[in-house]
Amino acid sequence: MSTSRKPNIVLIIADDQQHNTIHALGNEEIHTPTLDALAERGTAFTHTYITGGLTPAVCVPGRACINTGCHTLNAAQGRQLNVWPHLMTINPERQTLGTTFKEAGYFTFATGKWHNDRASFIRSFTGGANIFFGGMSEHTKVPIYDFDPSGEYKKENKRTGDKFSTELFTDAATQFIREYREDKPFFLYLAYTSPHDPRTAPEPFASMYNRDNVSLPANFLPVHPFDNGEMTVRDELLEASPRDPGSVRQHIADYYAMVSHMDHYIGQVVEALRESGQLDNTIIVHTADHGLGLGQHGLMGKQNLYDHTIRIPLMISGPGIPANTRCDQVVCQFDIYPTLCDLAGIAAPATVDGQSLVPLMQGEAESAHKTVFSVYKDLQRMVSDGEWKLIRYYRPEEHNYGSDRIQLFHLAEDPWETNDLSADPRYAQELERLAAELKEWQVRMNDPWAYRPAIPPVQQAGVWGNWVD
Repeated sequence: MSTSRKPNIVLIIADDQQHNTIHALGNEEIHTPTLDALAERGTAFTHTYITGGLTPAVCVPGRACINTGCHTLNAAQGRQLNVWPHLMTINPERQTLGTTFKEAGYFTFATGKWHNDRASFIRSFTGGANIFFGGMSEHTKVPIYDFDPSGEYKKENKRTGDKFSTELFTDAATQFIREYREDKPFFLYLAYTSPHDPRTAPEPFASMYNRDNVSLPANFLPVHPFDNGEMTVRDELLEASPRDPGSVRQHIADYYAMVSHMDHYIGQVVEALRESGQLDNTIIVHTADHGLGLGQHGLMGKQNLYDHTIRIPLMISGPGIPANTRCDQVVCQFDIYPTLCDLAGIAAPATVDGQSLVPLMQGEAESAHKTVFSVYKDLQRMVSDGEWKLIRYYRPEEHNYGSDRIQLFHLAEDPWETNDLSADPRYAQELERLAAELKEWQVRMNDPWAYRPAIPPVQQAGVWGNWVD
């Protein structure tokens, strides 16, 4: 095949994958040979942050951010809390990633999970197979559609997949790669539902990890130290509270099994590219919609703004990508869109909020963002510069849950976020600096909750350590 044309793109999105679940990037207990090889072949952005969401289903805004290149407050049609039609609908004023590549002459193909509105899917892709419009299901009974050129996707055409979800979506991707004969590059969107629960990896992966050999994370807690506003959400009820260390180890073992199983099938995608002669002209991106708690800070789910939830894996490999490179500067999930445009020689739409990471990976820039920001409903806000991080918690005026308090972490010395420095007057300058940046960002982004003080009133009054929970 000719390598003079634009590169193919394979965008792989995992579901619920923590940033530190890749062996080559520091997790010695997990087995991920395919992802390790991709890390060796390309550049890993080790501090990639999501921008949160206004619903407990954080996967919805996460995928909308990837597909619009926008912050979560701009990616959806609306900003009302838990108004599903608006929050699932990608902002029609923001051009989708698939649409941009389609208009640039790419054949766009999708398989797997699309947890946003169908209209945005229809305008993004010219082909597809084994398409799942939804959030989660049993992995062996995924409700899927074949690609419908009419865009109708009628209920009577929905069927149940006959394989485990990861295998089901991989089959569609590898078949597409092997049979592709078009005289133009392709954009393949491969969105897994793994390692999302139910964590029921098939053998031999289910038995790969013994919970007695799995370490508890350094920030494990039996219970979260205060009410973060989402203590009884569905994800937090997946394990009894207080958390039992043995039970949490079993959750982690099952989770690792799902990641290793997915890694195995990603290997089949890479092999299909190699066998078809397209690997050397294909950019492969591996990322996730968000991370997860799994016992860290006493939390199980994704409804929080700790790094175990809002940091995700991001690895890019392929032609022109520096090999075996680690980039530790803070970057954002919505940067993936303009980065892929840059790598493909396509102008990113003006509607994109993100920044291309190409100058950063090529050593031509020192940073992409001075600070990164995340939101969670009307309950939490976060700002970080990579060294310091502030999380602001709110107690909604009309409800009797949540906390009016703040946390401050020195990530450079405390990456597990175990030592809250917010009540220590020695760090008042850092707290006030980040709080000012958070407020400026909230105003600039028209955050619906920008009117709330960035520093709790009790802190403003100089009463240190007397938080309202």
